[in-house]
Amino acid sequence: MNQIYSAIPLAQTIVESCVISGIEHVIISPGSRNAPLTIGFSNHPKVKTYSIVDERCAAFFALGIAQQTQKPTAVVCTSGSALLNYYPAVSEAFYSDIPLVVISADRPAYLIDIGDGQTIRQENAMEKHMLYSACLKSDENQPQSAIQNYNEIELAKALRISLQQQGPVHINAPFQEPLYKKTDKLSVHLQNSFNFSQPEVKELALTNLVKDWNNANKRLVLVGVNHPNSIDQSFLDFFAEDEATLVFTEATSNIHHHKFFSSIDGIIAPIETQADTNQLFASLQPDILLTFGGMIVSKKMKTFLRKFSPKAHYHIDSKKAYDTFFCLKEHIKAKPNPTFKQLVPMLQSKSSSYFDTWNKYHIKQIEKRKAYVNEIAFTDFWVFNAIIEAFPKNEHLQFGNSSTIRYANLFDLDASNPAFCNRGTSGIDGSTSTAIGASTIHQHPTTFVTGDLSFFYDSNAMWNNYIPKNFKMIIINNSGGGIFRILPGEKEKEYYKTYFETTHDLNAAHLAKMYNWGYASAKDKSSSIEAIKSLFSSQHQKPQILEIFTPRTLNDEVLLNYFKFIN
Repeated sequence: MNQIYSAIPLAQTIVESCVISGIEHVIISPGSRNAPLTIGFSNHPKVKTYSIVDERCAAFFALGIAQQTQKPTAVVCTSGSALLNYYPAVSEAFYSDIPLVVISADRPAYLIDIGDGQTIRQENAMEKHMLYSACLKSDENQPQSAIQNYNEIELAKALRISLQQQGPVHINAPFQEPLYKKTDKLSVHLQNSFNFSQPEVKELALTNLVKDWNNANKRLVLVGVNHPNSIDQSFLDFFAEDEATLVFTEATSNIHHHKFFSSIDGIIAPIETQADTNQLFASLQPDILLTFGGMIVSKKMKTFLRKFSPKAHYHIDSKKAYDTFFCLKEHIKAKPNPTFKQLVPMLQSKSSSYFDTWNKYHIKQIEKRKAYVNEIAFTDFWVFNAIIEAFPKNEHLQFGNSSTIRYANLFDLDASNPAFCNRGTSGIDGSTSTAIGASTIHQHPTTFVTGDLSFFYDSNAMWNNYIPKNFKMIIINNSGGGIFRILPGEKEKEYYKTYFETTHDLNAAHLAKMYNWGYASAKDKSSSIEAIKSLFSSQHQKPQILEIFTPRTLNDEVLLNYFKFIN
């Protein structure tokens, strides 16, 4: 049977360029102007296509796939405002270094700004958060060979940049009517292509880092968002066994060692209430800070390192280095693992009390946390402890933003549980869609833990025919934006509850029924334990929601008292 193509050469050029660059997943939102692309992608044997109506959900779904594969994933939309709904996911991809390829169909230039329907100024519409914007041509007044050559080069540039620099690119494609003509003949044969392989790692200039590290008596390694299995364990062991080094991680760091400090706020928060706060922070202050990975969650760590700055901060990343702590000395422009391969043999371990001193606080914190959980009332804190203790081995974890990921960072995840969260922009808008997209890629089941506002904000994520039967969602419903009760403010004022906390009486039961998901709920300790056990021990024939209702006005008190308790 012959393959079906769009009869429009530009559509054929885009599809063939994407396939050559290695794009295997394309998420399409319905429309007319993008019909040539829909025809081409949906009939290509090397492309898996998905149909998702809501463009914002579609983009975050694609983001979840690209997050897992670390390969470019494409989203395709019609002309007009459809494109702008991609922007939240684009900004997340930009700051999280995720290769998202946005392909927007457009009307020809002569139809823009003349009052024609469903048109906006799409050219370079999101350039502030794009690594590259390719504006393709379909002008009939120019020689077709010149147009074809230009389009091939622009496509190759955009797709190569997305793959090699791991980030979002925009391809805007104007199509003339008629849009629906098909053919079984490929009329374009690409002449302009680029090498899509990753560049080789060259010998790095590490002299300053080696010198500062070997001279330092107090060394701190801080790991942000990091892809699982990307760092050789031997390098992690080296840092763990050095008496002069502390390694701080978060849930999304995805590296593990029993000597690493995985609850940053549990170390820093108790110091804030001590009489000798400045003296303790000064003793924790590192001489050198080495960071890798993406954004970190802990605001307390940011505040500490900005006030008690190291003499030098080095960041390892192939693309960028943010001066988060206002003391960045050097950006090592390479991926962490090949950097460590060159770096670690040159680093010297040192005898020091730095690790032992702070490990005592770390051990005390773990012991105190166990004691605290046993005595507190049914609240968010108790629920998160129960959930994290119940996670099965090899479960993939996705966390919603705001208070959800912050609670997760107070506990220790098992090394077999990869953890992810949209920390590039830290928005709640597409967390559910991202988790569902990610769950379609790997063989292991996925559990997504989220708050109620984040869930309801992105509830169209459930309007999706690709969700695995073993996908599980746990919603912590505390009737509003619980994080705002932790922050300073007049919590009991009506305007505060309406405009900050945004209190509500909603639940997910009817949405679960509408989308044919399984649903269970819990509202106290005993029912939560049973519901969590059932969620993880049963074989389910459809996706599941467990909604746990916690007391709105008690959660903040229990969390803030925790930091006093472990002091």
